[in-house]
Amino acid sequence: MEEKKFVDFKKEELKVKEYIKRELGKGRISAVTVEYTPVGEKIMVHTSRPGLVIGRRGERIGELTSVLKRRFKLDNPHIEIAEIVEPLLDAQLVADEIAVMLERKGSLKFKVIAYKMLTQIVKAGAMGVELRLSGKLPSDRSRSWRFSHGYLKKTGDPAKVVDIAQSQAVTISGVVGIQVSILRPDADLKDKIEVNDKMKDKIKMNITELKEPREETKSELEQSSMKKKAVKKKSIVKDESLSLISQRQNAESKIPQTFVSYETSGNEEKLMSLTTQREKVGEDK
Repeated sequence: MEEKKFVDFKKEELKVKEYIKRELGKGRISAVTVEYTPVGEKIMVHTSRPGLVIGRRGERIGELTSVLKRRFKLDNPHIEIAEIVEPLLDAQLVADEIAVMLERKGSLKFKVIAYKMLTQIVKAGAMGVELRLSGKLPSDRSRSWRFSHGYLKKTGDPAKVVDIAQSQAVTISGVVGIQVSILRPDADLKDKIEVNDKMKDKIKMNITELKEPREETKSELEQSSMKKKAVKKKSIVKDESLSLISQRQNAESKIPQTFVSYETSGNEEKLMSLTTQREKVGEDK
């Protein structure tokens, strides 16, 4: 039965949060957290307008504490205010603001409202923004509209850094659902690289080290090109010498040839020479 008590306990906590948001006004409260201490209940209200929440001399906070004691049976509720410095980078405040503007101006001007809010968020310094409006916009058939800008993570561990919030706007045509996703400029991304002065010096040193061997390679390339040219010249000279030799051989073939044969028998040696002339033989024939 302890699980049932835990569920009931969380239900009461949700009712407290919804009541505080409804009483203080839509578009003013980003989040409400409840911490239970031995002394009492510590309720932290995150808002962009602390003056309106506190009221004159803390009158509004006094009213809230009395209602929480009487209606929700809290022992000793203590309300604290946490100011949000940049409301345009808070997804919940932006979603509530869009809902309020749609309820005031109507659903026909949803594009004007969305683009205006998108430009304001980008000017505030957000790395990425996505606005989704779903409902009867502008016709009777429901559809979803998406407005985005910049860099936004969708999946994995980096997606946990993205601030996502939902809200609803009750218009004449029907209920419009609003979802806002904002990637803050101070978000801790794993693939984000910051270049310091030390890093710049290291990069410069690496560049200078890389340039020196490149010069050496250039000289080596020049030497290799010179060697190739010399080899080409040698091959050309060889080809010329071979052509000259072939020409000489052809010329010698046209000159009359003399064949000499030696016959040896014992101690005596007879020399026999036979001369043939191609031109004379041709004439005899």
